[in-house]
Amino acid sequence: MLIDGHQRRFHYLRMSITDVCNFKCNYCLPDGYQCESSRQFLDLQEIENLVTAFAELGVSKIRITGGEPALRKDLPQIIKQVKQTAGVEKVALTTNGFSLEKKIDEWVEAGLDQLNVSIDSLDPNNFRLITGSDKHESIMRGVKRAIELGVTTKINTVLLKQFNAAEFGTFIDWIKHTPVSLRFIELMQTGDNQEFFEAQHVRADEMQQQIERQNWLPIIKSKDAGPAIEYCHPEYAGRIGFIMPYSKDFCASCNRLRVSATGKLHQCLFAEHGNDLRMLLASAEQREDLKVFLREALGEKKVSHFLHDKATGATKHLAMLGG
Repeated sequence: MLIDGHQRRFHYLRMSITDVCNFKCNYCLPDGYQCESSRQFLDLQEIENLVTAFAELGVSKIRITGGEPALRKDLPQIIKQVKQTAGVEKVALTTNGFSLEKKIDEWVEAGLDQLNVSIDSLDPNNFRLITGSDKHESIMRGVKRAIELGVTTKINTVLLKQFNAAEFGTFIDWIKHTPVSLRFIELMQTGDNQEFFEAQHVRADEMQQQIERQNWLPIIKSKDAGPAIEYCHPEYAGRIGFIMPYSKDFCASCNRLRVSATGKLHQCLFAEHGNDLRMLLASAEQREDLKVFLREALGEKKVSHFLHDKATGATKHLAMLGG
């Protein structure tokens, strides 16, 4: 088991397979993806060695992230490989959904268990304004197909004061008959968005209080659940969740680690640097050394992300590590 110096246990790995993204979300990549340097992303063999080591240390949930992971043509092979790893119980994918409608059947056949789709507006025009994409209707059809296939589906919505906060009621109406977990995510400050953050940040706790007054009931978290506080209601097919990184004790229940697309272990989304694992990923014979390295590296994990102190670490934008 991976345990840090604050006695937090880690069952959950977020593994980026690319930092490239094809959307221009105003809260993340408003100018589009910029390739700042040449680099080589983890290949299938390195991913196998990485995931196997984490699974042998008690990690049971792997989330594949980007950038946009569907931009890798070998995504189905990656899903299948991760799913077949002994000890991995759940394979999840976070996507902007641009190819969801065309690819979801293939991903499910490969072994996908859980899907997270970023949908920041239910209005196609507003969606285009936020993301720079006209894929809204296709994404919604892809979500419908994922539900039909029995995939546990979550929708991620980043709250933005001037763009989608007024849609809160519309989103709630949507999950009346749509069996998804809708998670509202507070905008986080990164290295390049201070002005945008100050203009657009919305406190999710006010919305949380609103639904509690409407008889939504909190759901007990599983050991591999993410940071969302989720609610259910007997009259709604869907659930509501809130991810509130500025709330008190947000980091106390941290159970997840991150590995970048180039093989660096990031113990926090807002860490100052990553620990380079790549020299230990070339062969299965290095697995024991990799596990020793991982255990020792966790001794450096800090108690908090320190966002309250406006410490954004090395995170310039969220596409770097997939959130």
